[in-house]
Amino acid sequence: MTPRVVVVTGSSSGIGQAIAETFARHGDDVLVHGFQNLAGLNETAKRVVEAGSQVRCIVSDVSKADSVRQLVQAAFSWRERVDVWINAAGADVLTGRASKLSFEEKLERLWQTDVVSTIQISRVVADRMIAQESIAALPTILNISWDQAEFGMEGDSGQLFSPTKAAIAAFSKSLAKTVGPKVRVNCIAPGWIQTAWGETASEAWDQRARGESMLDRWGRPSDIANAALMLASPECEFMNGQTIAVNGGWKPIRTN
Repeated sequence: MTPRVVVVTGSSSGIGQAIAETFARHGDDVLVHGFQNLAGLNETAKRVVEAGSQVRCIVSDVSKADSVRQLVQAAFSWRERVDVWINAAGADVLTGRASKLSFEEKLERLWQTDVVSTIQISRVVADRMIAQESIAALPTILNISWDQAEFGMEGDSGQLFSPTKAAIAAFSKSLAKTVGPKVRVNCIAPGWIQTAWGETASEAWDQRARGESMLDRWGRPSDIANAALMLASPECEFMNGQTIAVNGGWKPIRTN
């Protein structure tokens, strides 16, 4: 059986890294992508190879239009087709030096890296998928939103992530209507996932994350990776234009 060709942007760490490794373990060849975290990108590539799959690494700033075009061209040139494209790249404004930026600066980073890049990449990729001669199942695009974008959350984080992640979900539905029936487009909306920020979260945030899940725990990057694998499978071919929450069942709690 010919391996699928899977592209995962933002796969240097966290959710993107878990997605790349999970698809590799299921026999897919994976193009991994990063920008500044080159050590993390190399680690992801190593995990893909250890899983027995082929890998290619691309370094690109997806907030730049020229870099987006170069990334897409490189991806489709690798195997002359792409079966699954997952936009997991996103700006980290919660940890490191970026956490000290102003609200306006954080919003600009999120808008360019998360929203604009997802829109630009998805439109170009969808056109290329329609034009290619794929030997696999119906090609699919997966984007990443947030489970609370629909409801909103208090504070700066809510005002930053709710509008940006809601925009990604809305765009994904619109693109699905545009490119169907030749390409599927779905969106994953993670809940509280224990990535870099979650690992150092205060006790109050830890209690909130656990309390807002019916399963009483943080989500893991692997939970999102497994959902992505499911949505991209031929068995889920009739799922299209959907935003799927992966949060253990959201249970809102009082915050004051």
